[in-house]
Amino acid sequence: MNAPAEHGTIEQQLAAMLHNQRSAFRAEGPVDIATRRDRLDRCIALLVDNQAQLCEAVNADFGCRSPYVTQMMDIMNSIGSLKFVRKNLKRWMKPERRSPMMPMNFLGAKARVEYQPKGVVGIMAPWNVPINMVFSPLADVLGAGNRAMVKPSEHTPRTAECLQMLIGRYFEPSEITVVTGGPEVGAAFSAQAFDHLIFTGATGVGRHVMRAAAENLVPVTLELGGKSPVIVSQGSDVYKVAETLIMGKAMNGGQLCISPDYCFLPEHQLEAFVRHCQSVIATHFPRIQGNPDYVASVNERHFQRVAGYLDEAEAAGTRIEPLCPPGEARSEPEAHTIALHLLINPDDSLACMQEEIFGPLLCIKTYRELDEVLDYINARDKPLAMYYFGDDRKEREEVFRRTSSGGACINSVAMHVGCDDLPFGGTGMSGMGSYRGRDGFRTFSQARAVYEEGWVNMAKLAGTLPPYGEKIAKMLASQIKK
Repeated sequence: MNAPAEHGTIEQQLAAMLHNQRSAFRAEGPVDIATRRDRLDRCIALLVDNQAQLCEAVNADFGCRSPYVTQMMDIMNSIGSLKFVRKNLKRWMKPERRSPMMPMNFLGAKARVEYQPKGVVGIMAPWNVPINMVFSPLADVLGAGNRAMVKPSEHTPRTAECLQMLIGRYFEPSEITVVTGGPEVGAAFSAQAFDHLIFTGATGVGRHVMRAAAENLVPVTLELGGKSPVIVSQGSDVYKVAETLIMGKAMNGGQLCISPDYCFLPEHQLEAFVRHCQSVIATHFPRIQGNPDYVASVNERHFQRVAGYLDEAEAAGTRIEPLCPPGEARSEPEAHTIALHLLINPDDSLACMQEEIFGPLLCIKTYRELDEVLDYINARDKPLAMYYFGDDRKEREEVFRRTSSGGACINSVAMHVGCDDLPFGGTGMSGMGSYRGRDGFRTFSQARAVYEEGWVNMAKLAGTLPPYGEKIAKMLASQIKK
């Protein structure tokens, strides 16, 4: 959004956009359900009517991303979230009855919670699922009655420009506006005095976003990712696990914040697991290079980053199993496509075990005792997701009792994110706050507590007004006891 100098600095332009939306929000007054549903319907129409154009933009940004992948992960999932909010909105908007303190409830007092729109919400979206990560939070933001300013990632510029053009066609700037640009625009965006700010991206950037938001005391929701572990139980069917896990890892070329990063596998099942992973990939991706179904790294910089993890692991003597035909492990940098690789028992000092991979590498760590697995996971930052494969109910309960993560799946990968009735968010270094469905509606709403006095002035009745005497002494004695 590098506008001419006469239009002011980036900060001034953003502040003007925010002022425009906030003025419109205040002028509108209470946001009725019809208005909210209309905005949700326009989002749905935008996605349905322009899906081919959106798929082309995403493919152009990635270099190779099948339109079917974009339709599934971005468009279908977004429409599902928008429809879920639309369906449940009437129920969520109703005031919630709460219980006033004793004995006021017997004297006609009432208590309730009313959910009000916050105002203008800033959405900072990542590049990996560039459409869904705009419209999924937008469903909750609009459902809660807010307006929105959206900053898509600069790493998917064609998609960002397409979204800016389409949203400008379906919405007034006072309802939703899209801001494009690089890191300097992102920094200025995060410093605006929004009524709420949601950021999805890297932990390091999240720190800067939170620091900037703190200057204006803007509440934030941060979805930051991290290294999500997998635990495969000793009694698991390793062939079934391999198929589910490896296809989950291959999703979007491993470029998902909830993608499995490292997997604990029973030592005696290693070779069978590797063989079946090779078989699964050969079935679904008989070739990697030039295959339109296989998602490339988003750009050459990310390709080189993942390739660097591989090169370092190889130099350290790590066993590496490429899941591809011979000669197809890596493309030339300009095609930025890397096949899925298994890294067997890499040393913990390697970058692939220290940093979020966000690419087509899966680290395998063999184990003998569950305690060593749980100790390892708990010694590290809390992950955004955790995956458990196995049918041992007692062991599963032990794993979930002794660990913490933003979300979790049992005998599947990443499916919890598709459930609009589940909150999505991290914990600790993997983020804070959550959104999706009812939880997202509440995140982007102000929960106003309302107390309504009954037919008796309780303060007078209880003798809690000065001058104090025996009456209040008796009342306090009746309440302050074991």
